[in-house]
Amino acid sequence: MATTFGQTRKSVSLYLNAQFNKTIYDRTIANNPWGAGFGLQLFANAGSLRPTLDITADAYLEDDKVLRLNTDGTPTEELEGMINVFVGAQYDIGRKGYFSFTTGPSFTTGRTVLGIKPSLGLYLTRNQKWIGKLSWITLFDRDRKSGQDFGALTLSVGFKLF
Repeated sequence: MATTFGQTRKSVSLYLNAQFNKTIYDRTIANNPWGAGFGLQLFANAGSLRPTLDITADAYLEDDKVLRLNTDGTPTEELEGMINVFVGAQYDIGRKGYFSFTTGPSFTTGRTVLGIKPSLGLYLTRNQKWIGKLSWITLFDRDRKSGQDFGALTLSVGFKLF
């Protein structure tokens, strides 16, 4: 008699992330120079090119308290926070890192705009329990009056839930 054991790899991995955003360009950059938030990343474990879902929620707390007006005298739209629901693909770069590109709706300032998020991630531990990620977020046409975009550099650290 012999006893054998086997394990199968889970079909998805879920990470809980904490992140810091540094605004790079925006019409009201002094009213929202940085933000912080949390997110969930869901990866399908199928080969080196894997579908991914990236959901984040960020708050922009700092404000210089300066009233900025549009040319018609109305106040500019300040960015107080955003919720992003992005889907895309992740490509593993060996066992140490990955590159991902996601896109989708961003809910901000009472509007829904299109956003993109290319990212470079590293597995910080050998068993891939901890990850670090550097991302570039662009929200298109964030300011309704001027049509200007929003851009931020994001640094996040995540822990694998399953």
